[in-house]
Amino acid sequence: MRTLGIGALLAAMTLGSVCLGASALAPKGQSGGWDLAFSDEFDGTSLDRSKWATCYWWNRGGCTNLGNHELQWYQPGNVAVVGGQLRLRAEHEDAKGVDDASYAYTSGLVSTGRDVADVARTVKFDFQYGYAEMRARLPSGRGLFPAFWMLPSSHSSTPEIDIMEVLGQDPHTLYTYFHYRDDDETAKHQNGVVKTSDLSAAWHVYGVDWEPDRIIWYLDGVERWRYENAAHIPHERMYLLVNLAVGGKWPGPPDSSTRWPADMLVDYVRVWKRID
Repeated sequence: MRTLGIGALLAAMTLGSVCLGASALAPKGQSGGWDLAFSDEFDGTSLDRSKWATCYWWNRGGCTNLGNHELQWYQPGNVAVVGGQLRLRAEHEDAKGVDDASYAYTSGLVSTGRDVADVARTVKFDFQYGYAEMRARLPSGRGLFPAFWMLPSSHSSTPEIDIMEVLGQDPHTLYTYFHYRDDDETAKHQNGVVKTSDLSAAWHVYGVDWEPDRIIWYLDGVERWRYENAAHIPHERMYLLVNLAVGGKWPGPPDSSTRWPADMLVDYVRVWKRID
């Protein structure tokens, strides 16, 4: 984790020596004072394991999300840092999961949480309130399901903030979701649906501003949806996930038109805290 005070950032910018560049001074399209709390620019030759795990906390030599009926088995070998980018690669290949369960696909996931069930173990990175941002290029293809999202560090399934979800067969639509429990502890969700250009055709910046009284979602620095019922806003620490799922209840399975391998590319992931 790289922590820079705004004073140090401004001084370094004046000297022309900020290694992250002026774009890292604030989230895209935002003004005011920000302190960079977490950053991975993926400039090395391998994944920084001090920042990222490659499975959910139910890691068993790999993992998947059975609750969504997903078809992939996440493996570390499907995660790479190449040419200044994080690459999550989905492959149409056989894999063995827990209890010898068979999977027809493998893929990649990274998380700043834990890959063990013991909540006494330290997470890689979590935060309470702030602006999370990712610059990425998404794959297209039926059954592909790239996402950038947040979960509680307590290993609870809610609240959940989905910063970006896209169905590979419909890359012209961005989905933003907020999952929470109401006053009766009933699971609820609200979502925004954004019609846009083909998100697989170019790089785009996905962000969310999570504050004590609101959550605002951004695409390329432009506000696209917000949630402002302060009674449901999360007040606990949360961690980040980036993954490329295959299949599931919502996207459905791939078909013969889906091309393999399929890559989700990430230029950077950053988190800022407001200081103004």
